[in-house]
Amino acid sequence: MARITVEDCIQRVPNRFELVMLAAQRARDIAAGAPLTVSRDNDKNAVVALREIAEATVDLDHLRYELIYGLRRYTPVEEAGEEEPHDPEKEVASAIPLPALEEGEGQGLPDGQSYADFDVTDTD
Repeated sequence: MARITVEDCIQRVPNRFELVMLAAQRARDIAAGAPLTVSRDNDKNAVVALREIAEATVDLDHLRYELIYGLRRYTPVEEAGEEEPHDPEKEVASAIPLPALEEGEGQGLPDGQSYADFDVTDTD
């Protein structure tokens, strides 16, 4: 039954990949409770969706719209509270690791090392 339904659908939607996407969207709609436009005849949602497409009882443009806009994701941007003022010295201090100093030692890097050995990222 499904093979004949796919062949019938190709006349309305010539691209098989688009047909699969539209039928999947309609099957999701049916699973979510959308009313059927053809009789179920003990078929699963995917077969019912293909039959609806083949019999031209659903609007393909509406399915395309639902497919495109249903797959969009919206990530809310967190509103930043009061930000601390920009302190370049704090950025440099966190970017360049300093060796642990023991009592009696001088400050700075050990002999033979240079601050140029450390990568400092420039973030503005």
